[in-house]
Amino acid sequence: MAFASTAHALDWRFEPSVSASATYTDNANQSETDPEDALILSVMPGFTLSSQGSRRVRATLHYGLRGVARFGEDDSTDLNHNLGAAGNAELIEDFLFIDGSARISQELISLFGTPADADINDSNRATVGTYSISPYIKKRLGTFANVQARYATSGAIFENQAAADSSANSFSAALTSGTRFDDLSWGLNYSIRKAENRNAATPDANADTTFERASATVGYALTRKFRVFGTVGRDWNDYLSASDIDGSSYSVGFGWAPTRRTSVEASVGERYFGNTYSFSGSHRTRLSHWTVRYSEDVSDITQQFLEQSGRTFWKCPIGGLNLYQLVTDPTQPPASNCEGPYAPFELISLASPEELANLATNLALRGDIGLGTASGIFIIKSLIAGVSWDIGRLGFGLSARDTRRLYQLFGDAEDHVRGLTGFVSYRMSPQTTASSALSFTRTSADPLLAGGTAREDDLISLSLGLNHRFTDKLSGALTFRHTERDSNAANADYKENSITASANMRF
Repeated sequence: MAFASTAHALDWRFEPSVSASATYTDNANQSETDPEDALILSVMPGFTLSSQGSRRVRATLHYGLRGVARFGEDDSTDLNHNLGAAGNAELIEDFLFIDGSARISQELISLFGTPADADINDSNRATVGTYSISPYIKKRLGTFANVQARYATSGAIFENQAAADSSANSFSAALTSGTRFDDLSWGLNYSIRKAENRNAATPDANADTTFERASATVGYALTRKFRVFGTVGRDWNDYLSASDIDGSSYSVGFGWAPTRRTSVEASVGERYFGNTYSFSGSHRTRLSHWTVRYSEDVSDITQQFLEQSGRTFWKCPIGGLNLYQLVTDPTQPPASNCEGPYAPFELISLASPEELANLATNLALRGDIGLGTASGIFIIKSLIAGVSWDIGRLGFGLSARDTRRLYQLFGDAEDHVRGLTGFVSYRMSPQTTASSALSFTRTSADPLLAGGTAREDDLISLSLGLNHRFTDKLSGALTFRHTERDSNAANADYKENSITASANMRF
């Protein structure tokens, strides 16, 4: 980064902030047999550091240290670190680059423990840290092709052996068609990832994994609005599994974009773990936004967290709603009136209920952070769909998700999370918004993953909130929440009511 900054002036923007909250709950333990009232106070000083003034160095870092004091439940205190950082530097112009990201957050340990955040009850939360450093080269071979080669070293560290710590090294290379090809497109791709997984609690269970894949893709635009494509490839893997772990693959599909506001892409194929399907679609009107996405892939919990570690969001006002948009370049807002950038952990503490619900509609943030720190290789099948409307001061919408993980070591034993969220917001004034959100989540797991007996939990959550912006840099909220869980496991049902007053100040 220092090398790149010699050619372009680099400045840093430092913005400190502090947030505080007070929560009263009538069931801090989220227990049917031992409910306890509690008052939870928290304060989080933090800062945002972002680069400015350089095209060749782009970086943003968010850090917050949250102090929590609980009274009436177990009279405990906690200090939780939260970090979100991402950066990119162009070391040699138009040739050599480097990316980096890091994240520290408190994540769910089990799908069937308490779903409360770490402030209310930390019995089902563990601090997780992830990192990734990736130098890569990009080069145009005239108008014939583009080449890219990337190396990455990455890893994840889990508090209290919530999952096996992991470190990985990976390499990928791609050769894709250049501007010489109009209707025809093609590409050759290769990737390999080797990971070392270390579980201090059960050293004999430590296992290394290797994922290696090569593929070739060809596509053709039949019209300006419709194209077809196909891929053939092969996987060479090495990991603990009760079924096949490598083999040939293929897929065929199409893309259709009848207007600038509408696009659809779908494919069907086969890999070593079975038939595969993918689908994505987006449609915008003057008042609404519709999205749907379905995907299938091989993964593990470390890869899932690493995919999130570099994510950055900007909050963009559209009518009466704040839409959080995921960006690939954290320094470039989608529009001039957007606020940010924000790391995922900041959204959980700063966003209102309807903003989080709308974020779930578009980006499935809740799905990303709500799957638990399960170990092992799994096939993940994920469906996300949503629609939101903005009608003057009124905004409302629905989002749905369906995520299945089939664990290879246990003969495709699976856990399954399905959820539906609806939200309504009303902008009472330019500074004040009333909001509500209602969600239903069903979580289930096969006996091998649930301690010997199949488990199914239904969780219903209702929130009512009032948000007010006192000044450009000071905002506050008052939120009531009611949560109920109905489970087939003994003594797992509970009801909870809570009310939270919070404030956030940027300097």
